[in-house]
Amino acid sequence: MTSASIIRKGARLPALPTIRDIIKLYRLRAIKQLSQNFLMDERLTDKIVKAAGKIENQHVLEVGPGPGCITRSIIKKMPQKLIVVEKDRRFLPSLELLAESTAEYTKMDIYEGDILKFPIETAFPDLKMHHWEGRRAPVHLIGNLPFSISTRLLINWLRDVSLQQGAWKFGRATMTLTFQKEVAERIVAPMASPQRCRLSIMSQIWTEPQLKFTIPGKAFIPKPKVDVGVVQLVPYQIPLTKLPFDLVEKVCRYIFSMRQKYLRRGISNLYPEDLRDELTYRTFQMADLNPETRSFLLSVDECLRIAEAYHHFSKIYPNIDSYNYRASKKIIHANYDEFDESY
Repeated sequence: MTSASIIRKGARLPALPTIRDIIKLYRLRAIKQLSQNFLMDERLTDKIVKAAGKIENQHVLEVGPGPGCITRSIIKKMPQKLIVVEKDRRFLPSLELLAESTAEYTKMDIYEGDILKFPIETAFPDLKMHHWEGRRAPVHLIGNLPFSISTRLLINWLRDVSLQQGAWKFGRATMTLTFQKEVAERIVAPMASPQRCRLSIMSQIWTEPQLKFTIPGKAFIPKPKVDVGVVQLVPYQIPLTKLPFDLVEKVCRYIFSMRQKYLRRGISNLYPEDLRDELTYRTFQMADLNPETRSFLLSVDECLRIAEAYHHFSKIYPNIDSYNYRASKKIIHANYDEFDESY
């Protein structure tokens, strides 16, 4: 059996210092302010990468590799190209050592910087675009996300999914990411779940999220106060809406803004005072929903019907979309005689 065949069967990487040795060698420590936690158990990092699906000969971007815990498990699966984006320059020497030592396994590029600012669309310049409604693109985003940016990053990426830009300009790229267990449960929360929230709806409109497994906090160093959930999000071939992402996000924010109150309370705040009663009534009429429903009882489709109604009225009253009930009150003068009944 050739050495290449052995490698493809998942042989161990070349002799390298252990992650614990790397941490000692470079005097690395997790910085609390950056939400850093090292996952030292190779069985668990292998499990995360396995959850991502087939990555052999494909393209992978890893978020926040740190000293390279999950990175090693990714390389063992031999992707064609691996990009790692690390903000903390203290980890660069250990990542460079890993890249040099495993060059025969995969091509690994290291970028120092903030993943929130990283132009993912430039990561794989030689990769051809794949038809959105065909097979998934051979692109995977994998990462043990810092808790401090995980929700913000996911929302940013969901927006990119909706626009088919960033990593998704290549096609339906897959995300396999870690979140605080509570956040992971919110992402996948079904209708009527107490965890149902804006993040649930936004994730489930453009992707099919699945909670793969949970990792106990004690597996990390230092130990976080919470357990961790590994979530995979696969973009739908046909998204559940064609509405603009920011409009849907805004409506969902208002839907879940008053969870303990009837739905009409949150929705009414979408509209300025002089239009509020009229448009709130018409929104529920158009969406065919009971205004005394609780937000967590709504399906994705019902949330989208509310968004459709809001979109309809924002075209009639152009200033509605810029209205913010928390800001200083601003009266939008409306001519009710011009109200469009055709919905």
